[in-house]
Amino acid sequence: MNTALDGLVVLDLTNFLSGPYCTMLLADMGADVIKVERPDGGDDARRMPPFVDGRSACFAVWNRNKRSITLDLKKPEDLAVLRRLAARADVLVENFRPGTLGRAGLGYADVKALNPRLIYASISGFGQDGPWAGHGGLDMMAQAMSGLMYGNGPPDGEPYRLPIAVTDVTAGMFTCVAVLGALAARARTNEGQYIDQSLLEAGLALGVYEAAHVLTHGTRPERLGQRHRASAPYRVFRTEDGWITLGAAKNKFFKELTRIIGLPELAADPRFANNPDRVARNDELNAIIQERLATRPSAHWLAELGAAGVPSEPVLSYDEALAHPQGRARKVVAEFTDPERGVIRTLAPPVRLSGTPAAVRRRAPDLGEHGAEIMAWLDAQERAAAE
Repeated sequence: MNTALDGLVVLDLTNFLSGPYCTMLLADMGADVIKVERPDGGDDARRMPPFVDGRSACFAVWNRNKRSITLDLKKPEDLAVLRRLAARADVLVENFRPGTLGRAGLGYADVKALNPRLIYASISGFGQDGPWAGHGGLDMMAQAMSGLMYGNGPPDGEPYRLPIAVTDVTAGMFTCVAVLGALAARARTNEGQYIDQSLLEAGLALGVYEAAHVLTHGTRPERLGQRHRASAPYRVFRTEDGWITLGAAKNKFFKELTRIIGLPELAADPRFANNPDRVARNDELNAIIQERLATRPSAHWLAELGAAGVPSEPVLSYDEALAHPQGRARKVVAEFTDPERGVIRTLAPPVRLSGTPAAVRRRAPDLGEHGAEIMAWLDAQERAAAE
């Protein structure tokens, strides 16, 4: 069975997470991703713990399904190889600091002259232009600059960094979406185009409620902690033995909730008659609900709420989430057998296509592992084009 991106060649000049996550998604869908790494250590993610047999488990997750070649961009002969690869590729993805590849003669205008059909995607912290373009772009800085960090944490406490690389991963996702859109456009026009994606804009795109508030009212949204900006009750609650999530903003769910916790009179209380009323008295309502939920174990409440159709789930740790029956049914952990290293377990591709399924076909490459293979492929491509 063919893959969705069968025959697509992606030149991956990215490092660490945002770019490699984009190219991982493309590789999962069948693209031939050629990862170009510097000879002196390669991708920085190769040195991130934890390690298995001296290899980074982090690097392995988001660099599967790729081939690796080492090129030193300070050497003219290696730059020449990279230009040859760019001339044969369908997509180039890079996340150098803005201007870096341009100074090496590999900016978009340079490469477009070699390959007008090439889709060239640049990922950076703050974009290719504007006063912040030259700033280094790490996930934490993008979280800070996009408002995500300010809006996260207790209402009266310090701003919290989301403990996941949310702007890195989201920027990678958005770049993948943009690449697929550019491929669809190329099918009509036979022309490539340039994609300029930033971590800053990826973070801003996630603040949809907050943007609606600012653009409507012109004021700063308050930090809500566990409260939701537009729904109540909608938060994490502590039970007798753990934590559960509860989303009962709809009136029918709220009525069922009040019955289950033994306070049916709350559903008729004018203070909490409708969702906007409950949002306005969020703290007051949450305190009442919290007092009741703390008296019984999570399993009791989840059974009662589930039977009534009220949205509610347990708060799971990462290990619990991966081992959960739903996760197992959805096969969120992929297993495949590598000829050299045996069975390898990794996160399964997050995209699900019925006719052309994404899959993990090969482990993450060792540094420069496929150099000779890629050069032989390049020579063959050039010979075929010359005939």
